[in-house]
Amino acid sequence: MLNFLDLGIAFTIALLSSLVLTYPIKKLANMIGAVDFPNDRKLHKKVTPRLGGLAIFLGSLLGVLYLQPHDEHLLEIICGAIVIVITGALDDRFTLRPIPKLTGQLIATSFLISGGLIIERVTLPFIGQVELGFFSVLVTVLWVVGITNAINLIDGLDGLATGVSTIALISLFIMAIIDTRILAAYFCIVLIGANLGFLYHNFYPAKIYMGDTGSNFLGYMIAVISILGLFKNIALFSFIIPIIVLAVPIFDTLFAILRRSINKQNIMTADNKHIHYQLLSAGYSHRKSVLILYCISAIFGTLAIIFSEASITANLFVIFVLLILLHILAEMAGIVLGGKRPVMDFFKKLFKRIGQKQEQH
Repeated sequence: MLNFLDLGIAFTIALLSSLVLTYPIKKLANMIGAVDFPNDRKLHKKVTPRLGGLAIFLGSLLGVLYLQPHDEHLLEIICGAIVIVITGALDDRFTLRPIPKLTGQLIATSFLISGGLIIERVTLPFIGQVELGFFSVLVTVLWVVGITNAINLIDGLDGLATGVSTIALISLFIMAIIDTRILAAYFCIVLIGANLGFLYHNFYPAKIYMGDTGSNFLGYMIAVISILGLFKNIALFSFIIPIIVLAVPIFDTLFAILRRSINKQNIMTADNKHIHYQLLSAGYSHRKSVLILYCISAIFGTLAIIFSEASITANLFVIFVLLILLHILAEMAGIVLGGKRPVMDFFKKLFKRIGQKQEQH
């Protein structure tokens, strides 16, 4: 059974540890040269330390040490997390090429597979459970590596990846509580605490970035939590739920691949056409762009919770809302309607009117 007092204490330990540890880690990053330099593609104007994800990792670890969970997969998960953090830290310092980074992610995933933590089956509507058999390993690798890189790609504005991943983790935590997935709930609560402690330093204007240390660690852990919880659920549509929770980073990544393919660009080439950059180009401020994506992530997370518990009839309505939201994301990414953005323009005018009315009062 879950002890909510213990969860609250672990959350506090993770939050305060991350909050406090970020200060010496910031000094360490500057000392060893793990810093992010401004360039034409990036928005910041001064050299900013990276490596902040180390505070998130250590805060989460201290929270887990307090909870002392018992699970057959715990050792493999922690070993994979250490590999991910080391790979990310090396990238923050030396800017690794894609192959070494991918190698680190694959090694981390191999720990999960060797320990038997894999996506063995999915539940499909009108079909039921489908055993993946031999393909379970491939699907697990694609899921873990895909989510790890999706969180990495959305880390483009101050506080964005931290906030979006926190919102996803809150949704996963609620579903873990409902489904009594103890280890998943433990991981969620300490990661939420560690993220919020770090967000104090990372929200606009950021004093430190999480870097690949943080984005890779968060992506890896969210992928692991979804395997522990959502993919173990045999409910109808269960395979869709983790995709809904992580819709913003997942579809931002898919849209980036589609956009680059259409433009005959290398899909691994970095650009400034991600959804968050498109919001900036549409005239929203840095802070507003981040808050808009927070709101969209929260809506997706709420819909995922409803989707996991509602009847098929209610889920049809949820699917309709999801399609509208996905169209808005596609508009933001500039890959539909020839780059026109009627829905975005509507909301922009609406927010402007609301702001004008508030000023009048």
